[in-house]
Amino acid sequence: MKEFPKLGFGTYKLEDREECIEAVTTALDVGYRHVDTAQMYDNEAFVGDALAESDVDVEDIFLATKLDTDNLAYDDVIETAHESADRLGVDTIDLLYVHWPLDSYDEDGTLSALDELYDDGLIDNVGLSNFRPDQLESAIEKLDAPVFAHQVEMHPMLPQAELRELAAESDHHLVAYSPIARNDVAENDTIVEIAEKHDASPAQVSLAWVMAKGAVPIPKAASPDHIRDNFAALELELDADDVAAIDAIETDHRIVDFDSAPWNRV
Repeated sequence: MKEFPKLGFGTYKLEDREECIEAVTTALDVGYRHVDTAQMYDNEAFVGDALAESDVDVEDIFLATKLDTDNLAYDDVIETAHESADRLGVDTIDLLYVHWPLDSYDEDGTLSALDELYDDGLIDNVGLSNFRPDQLESAIEKLDAPVFAHQVEMHPMLPQAELRELAAESDHHLVAYSPIARNDVAENDTIVEIAEKHDASPAQVSLAWVMAKGAVPIPKAASPDHIRDNFAALELELDADDVAAIDAIETDHRIVDFDSAPWNRV
């Protein structure tokens, strides 16, 4: 089983082929070894091309993708997971998520298909994404395969305490998308002050805080400078006072939100 890196590289919005290939190959050159994509991003083939072009062996890369909300019926899960593997140019997908428990999501059919893919070896790990705590607990109970990761929006203004606690209790990884809140962290006085203290960027402080809370951030970036800046967060060590100050930020700020999102359908 591959090691799950502490920091990953997100590819959301990298919809132009050349931009995506350049970003992913740059990230791999910098040192990232966890790449996250999704059927919904329409760039799996571009990510696959980048993996083929990179000097880094694909066996050293932890590759994750996600099922589109239209592809969650049993037969569609099976068929489109194979299609994703083909587009990515791999025999086995390291981690396959249910992107959202919406639209065609059917707990029995969707999860039994994931179990089949896991048993057949097309996927090494099962993931869930954007599940409410009750949905998450129900899915964990229903699946035969272990849940390896749950991916949600998480950053200092949306700390996800309940889901972090569930991850610890259920022994799965919490993966944080939008971990710098689309750089809204740069507008937060507490984070800016801590960044100045460490001669770091606000983005690095946010990423370091996410990792200090036990989660795995997957920042998306396109420019080489931002890709390198984010990776340098691995070298930033926040002290207890820094973490406490960030924990005390009271803003409840969700970036990805819409009326039919699971948390709005309780």
